[in-house]
Amino acid sequence: QVQVVESGGGSVQAGGSLRLSCAASGLSFSNYNMGWFRQAPGKEREFVAAIKWSGGYIYYADSVKGRFTISRDNAKNTVYLQMNSLKPEDTAVYYCAADKAGVTAINGYDYWGQGTQVTVSS
Repeated sequence: QVQVVESGGGSVQAGGSLRLSCAASGLSFSNYNMGWFRQAPGKEREFVAAIKWSGGYIYYADSVKGRFTISRDNAKNTVYLQMNSLKPEDTAVYYCAADKAGVTAINGYDYWGQGTQVTVSS
């Protein structure tokens, strides 16, 4: 059974930093692309960042480029999202997802976590 579990969310003031972690089990992690998505209240879920199985290709939404960094540790079956210079508009539930082929498209991912709340106050 595949499990994807996010952690590391919380509340922070604008300009602060958080690091999200996502641990995946029940799959061959090193063969899977991993993505981070977010959903703010009243808005649709949107792509944030993705990293391919080898770590060689990385993608970011324009809204987070230069502030967020995605990375993975295949030995630990874990993907990370380092979020710096946080803004109130980054407030959302952040979801981690895994798929062999999906990259930036939400419907390209088969496995999803339950999400972790990130709240940025001004």
